[in-house]
Amino acid sequence: MRQVVLDTETTGLEVSQGHRIIEIGCVEIIDRKLTGRHYHQYIKPQRAIDQGALEVHGITEEFLADKPVFSRVADEFLEFIRGADLVIHNAPFDVGFIEAEFKLLDPASAPVSSYCNVTDSLQLARSRHPGQRNNLDALCQRYAVDNSNRTLHGALLDAEILADVYLLMTGGQTSLGLSPDEEGAGIGSGSASAIRRLPEGRPRLRVISPSEEELADHEARLDVLSERCDDGAVWRR
Repeated sequence: MRQVVLDTETTGLEVSQGHRIIEIGCVEIIDRKLTGRHYHQYIKPQRAIDQGALEVHGITEEFLADKPVFSRVADEFLEFIRGADLVIHNAPFDVGFIEAEFKLLDPASAPVSSYCNVTDSLQLARSRHPGQRNNLDALCQRYAVDNSNRTLHGALLDAEILADVYLLMTGGQTSLGLSPDEEGAGIGSGSASAIRRLPEGRPRLRVISPSEEELADHEARLDVLSERCDDGAVWRR
């Protein structure tokens, strides 16, 4: 299964007021593995950027002055996302802007849902953590994903962070983070890791019980993980 985690930055909040996309960031996941392949593009919006939006992403009109307009990158962007399961945090916002950009090029352009499935990770998070904060920063804290570089919003950075969060939230992991040498890495550090399962009919593995010393080391490691996670270590739930 191919998934593309997507985020955009825009000139303002309301697409109905003519606001435009100024940055697109996409991260590819295939069969729950981060492939390292991504799509990233800054876009000249051909309109002013609201001050409120500028304070969020820090992308200035001067910086975008020599960047391509959307029409020049539309085909390569569409080629990257076509047929994928798009994972977007607050999907209606980004999808609305994407569809508006394509309609400016062709009023009869098809909706995103006609060539991509869309998964709203915000709705998914709300269903799993009702009554709690579920913005990206809150989810990073909940799943111990490092977002220390996120001083301002950025489409590619946010897509990379969301990819880690999504894999953890849906039962996968990007790094086990169990080695004492991985103090700086931890869960969600960004390296892809797949869970391999034995095919049916294979002999069952011999189970070796841990020693008292190994159990003590295991509990000590869980103490460290519990301090880092608001909800405590998963292995103690």
